[in-house]
Amino acid sequence: MSSIPDELSYTKEHEWVAGLDDGLTVTVGITAYASEQLGDVVYVQPPEVGSNIELGDAVGEVESTKSVSDIYAPVSGEVTAVNSTVVDDPSLVNSDPYGDGWLFQVRITGTPDDLLTAEEYTALISGDS
Repeated sequence: MSSIPDELSYTKEHEWVAGLDDGLTVTVGITAYASEQLGDVVYVQPPEVGSNIELGDAVGEVESTKSVSDIYAPVSGEVTAVNSTVVDDPSLVNSDPYGDGWLFQVRITGTPDDLLTAEEYTALISGDS
């Protein structure tokens, strides 16, 4: 199983969130576990810059050789950036999910309260939750 960075927050839908400390803008991606379950990612459709997203809504898609999966908004807010590099090279979701494989950034509204710690996420994917 892949390592799970302690400094990130996670969702039960296998997205990660970075940058909650500043309370303004966060970066969102899918976890290594999710990318491993998907297989080779061949297409990424993130939300559009300027769109407003709501916590829990499907805001994009990741397509692999196995299936198509929705990307769910882990926070509410306005999308401020999309990683065009990962759109051009979707394999980055597999090769560097916590680095160059990030998907989009959001200027958050409110404080998300249902994100998981690395320890809680590890328990979830290990079946210990």
